[in-house]
Amino acid sequence: MAGSWHGGAAAVVALGFDVDAETPILAQGGRYAAHASTMSHQAYGPDVGLPRILGLLDEMEVPATFFVPGWVAERRPGLAASIVERGHEVAHHSYAHRPPTSMSPEEERADFERALEVFAGQGIEITGHRAALWEASWTTAELVAEHGLRYDSSLMGDDRPYRVPTAAGEIVELPVHWSLDDWEQYAFLPAPHVGAVIESPLKVLELWRTELDGMRQYRCLFNLCVHPFLSGRPGRALALRRFIEYARECGDVAFARCRDVAEAAFADPDVRPRPHRPPQVDPDVHPH
Repeated sequence: MAGSWHGGAAAVVALGFDVDAETPILAQGGRYAAHASTMSHQAYGPDVGLPRILGLLDEMEVPATFFVPGWVAERRPGLAASIVERGHEVAHHSYAHRPPTSMSPEEERADFERALEVFAGQGIEITGHRAALWEASWTTAELVAEHGLRYDSSLMGDDRPYRVPTAAGEIVELPVHWSLDDWEQYAFLPAPHVGAVIESPLKVLELWRTELDGMRQYRCLFNLCVHPFLSGRPGRALALRRFIEYARECGDVAFARCRDVAEAAFADPDVRPRPHRPPQVDPDVHPH
């Protein structure tokens, strides 16, 4: 990918898997640990969906990035290492899957550093971060830079990588979007109530193909976010396979880990910084 972040490809596909397991539910309240059905729904991700997805990626010979909460890595020793051993990337996805916008700056820092300690203890090199629920605070990027990470993947300010300046240095942002998240398509739980209609994998496949076709016209980053407890289910895994096959058949699409896209973006002088600060709010116009 030398010379430009896209390496001449019409679009770059970054396959991202958020290995959340039980954390998104427990983050809404520890009481949900008593819900055996809900916990089993979430545990399906690392226990069944993840091995299935890793096998698919092995077969298709495509690289991917796995965003893992520290809590998940801590309670499933060997999970992160099993991903790295296959040539994929493990990235930071909080410790407890609590969104930064729900925490004080001190709590966000403690959660961030606790996850780093878990990965350091397992010998896993971390270069990237994704906020829980993509709910980054305005200081998250600085926290990422301060700890020597190279990129974040939580914001939605573009379809291509861009630089984010902070007081601790610059990082690359690999932007995301809800249309490329399987949570919006497949998620449903009665307690806690999340999601709504469970979409057909065929509809999701059509959505992702159409988005990729559009991104190929504008040389974009197709930053896909899927969850093993959702897209690890058989019919959905088949849709994922078909999407990968379609992207390959295009002939002008590259696959890359997020860390590799970020490094290519750092080396590309055309990847520019953009301001990263909250809008000024007049409380008389927009009351708190």
